[in-house]
Amino acid sequence: MTPEQLSTTIQAALSSLVEDGSLTLPDGVPTSVTVERPRQKGHGDYATNIAMQLAKRAGTNPRALAELVAGRLADAEGVAGVEVAGPGFLNITVEAGAQGALAAQIVAAGALYGHTETLAGNRINVEFISANPTGPLHLGHTRWAVVGDAIARVLEAAGAEVAREFYINDRGNQMSLFGASIAAAALGEPIPQDGYHGAYVADLAQQIVAADPAILELPADERVDAFREAGYALQLKEQQEQLAGFGTRFDVWFSERSLHDSDDVGTELEKLRGEGHLYDSDGALWMRTTDFGDDKDRVLIRTNGELTYFASDTAYYVNKRARGFDRCLYLLGADHHGYVNRLRAMAACAGDDPNQTLEVLIGQLVKIMRGDTEVKLSKRSGELVTLAELVDEIGVDALRYHLVRYPADSPLVLDIEEITRASSDNPVYYVQYAHARVSSILRNAADLGMGLGSTSGVGFETVAAQPPQPAEGFDPSLLNHEREGDLLRALAEFPRVVASAAQLREPHRVARYLEGLASAYHKFYDSCRVLPMGDEDVTDLHHARLVLVAATRTVLANGLALLGVSAPERM
Repeated sequence: MTPEQLSTTIQAALSSLVEDGSLTLPDGVPTSVTVERPRQKGHGDYATNIAMQLAKRAGTNPRALAELVAGRLADAEGVAGVEVAGPGFLNITVEAGAQGALAAQIVAAGALYGHTETLAGNRINVEFISANPTGPLHLGHTRWAVVGDAIARVLEAAGAEVAREFYINDRGNQMSLFGASIAAAALGEPIPQDGYHGAYVADLAQQIVAADPAILELPADERVDAFREAGYALQLKEQQEQLAGFGTRFDVWFSERSLHDSDDVGTELEKLRGEGHLYDSDGALWMRTTDFGDDKDRVLIRTNGELTYFASDTAYYVNKRARGFDRCLYLLGADHHGYVNRLRAMAACAGDDPNQTLEVLIGQLVKIMRGDTEVKLSKRSGELVTLAELVDEIGVDALRYHLVRYPADSPLVLDIEEITRASSDNPVYYVQYAHARVSSILRNAADLGMGLGSTSGVGFETVAAQPPQPAEGFDPSLLNHEREGDLLRALAEFPRVVASAAQLREPHRVARYLEGLASAYHKFYDSCRVLPMGDEDVTDLHHARLVLVAATRTVLANGLALLGVSAPERM
C-alpha cells in the first residue's frame, strides 16, 4: 500500500461517515488527504492529521473526529490497526501483505514507477542554457546543464509536456569580435584587445583554413564574416556534442538571429505598441515596464536604431507563448537577479499574468577545488575551466550527481578528490553501489534458477532487462521483518518525492531520497538473507525477498535516470 492508496482509503472512510450521517462536512470530503511517515518508531507506518484539519468544519473536537475515522478505518482492507494519538493524530499500521504487495506492483510498473499525473495538461518550456557560440561551454554553464535537464526530467515524470530549449546568442557585437579574432589568428595578426584570446581560437582558424584555403583571399570584411560563420558552425557543433555526451538533451536550439531574420521582433513590438505599452522618447523606443513593478522603463530600440537585448528577450517570450506553452521557465545565472522583475513586467506588458506564465530560477555559483586550490582557469579557453575539462577529470556521473544534489539557489563548493572517491561516504558511489549490489543478487538468483514467483523456476534472461513479473506464488505477507517494512515504506515514497521535485523545481530531492533508499536497502541486506546458503532449500520467503530486491533495483534505476546518472550493474 502506497501513501497515495492509503490517502484514498481515508477519503473513502470519510465519505462513508458522511453518507450514513455520522459526519457532516459542509464543504464535502477533501479531494486529498496527506499521510506521512512518522518520525518515531512505534507510531505506526503512516500518520495523518486530517481529523485536526476537519474538526472545526465538522462541528466537533479533533480527537472525537479521529476516533470516528479510526473506527471506520479499522475495517478497511490493508489496514492492520489505527491508533488515535495526542489531540487527534491518526497513526496507521498497514498489513504486511498490503505493504508487501507494493514490491510486485513496482516490478510490474518498471520504468514507469514514480510517474504520476500531477502536472498533466501543463505545457512547459524550460530554457536552461543561453550561450554565445563563441567558445567552449564552461563551468558557469555546467550547473544549469545538469539541474535544468533534471528539472525537465522530473516535470515529464509528473505528467507535464516539456520542451528543453537552448537559446543561441548568435547576434550582436560578440559575434563580430569572434569572427575578427579567428581571422586575425588565421593571418598571424594580433587579436583585437576585446576579442577572444583562448588557444581554441587558433585551433578554429586552422580548421577553417584547412577546409577552405580560399577564405584567406576574400576582401577583409567578407573574410571576417566568413570566419565568423564558419567558427559559429564549428563551435555550436562542439557545444551540441559536449552536452549530448554529458547526458543533457535539448529539443530546441533556438537562434536569436531567427527572431530578427523573420522580423518576429518588429512584429511583436508593433503588437505591444497597439496595446499601449510602448512609447517613443528622445528618439528611442521604450517599454513602460514601470506600470508592472519594474524599477525603470526599458529601451527596446536605441536612438541609433539598434535593437537592445531586451527587445530580443521580449520577442522570444512572445514566440514561446505563441508556440502554445502555458509556462515559460527561465534558469538564469547568479548575475541575473536584476532580470527577474523586468521579465515579469515584460510578460505583463504582453498581456499575461506572470504568476501563471513565467517563472525565473536563479542558480548560484559553483567553485571546483582540488584540495586547497581552486580549479579556475582553462588551459584551452584561457578563462573559466571548460565543461569538457571537468568531464575528463571528474566523469559524467560524479559531476552530474554532485551538481544536482544541492539546491541550485545555494553556492556550491565541490572537491574533486572527494566527489571521485570510491567509498561509502561519497553519495554517488553509495547509491550506485546499492544498485550494483542489487544487480549482483539478481544475477546470483538467476544462477540458482530462482525467479520472482514461487518455485516455478522463472528466471532472469539478463539483469539489464526488466525482470519478469512476479508469479502467482509470491506471498507479500512474508515480508514482515522490520527492515523489510522500512524498505517497502521507502519505496512507496518515490512517486511522491518525484511529484514534489517537479512541483518545487527541486531535483535535489530525488538525489537525497536515493541516498535514504540506499541506506534502507543496505540495512535490509545486512538483516535479511535473500538467497539460500549451500544446500538450503529455496523457500517462498527467499522468493518474496527477491521480489523486494527487484523492486529496489527498479526504483534506484528510475531515480538515477531522473538525474541523468547511470545505474551500473557491477562496481
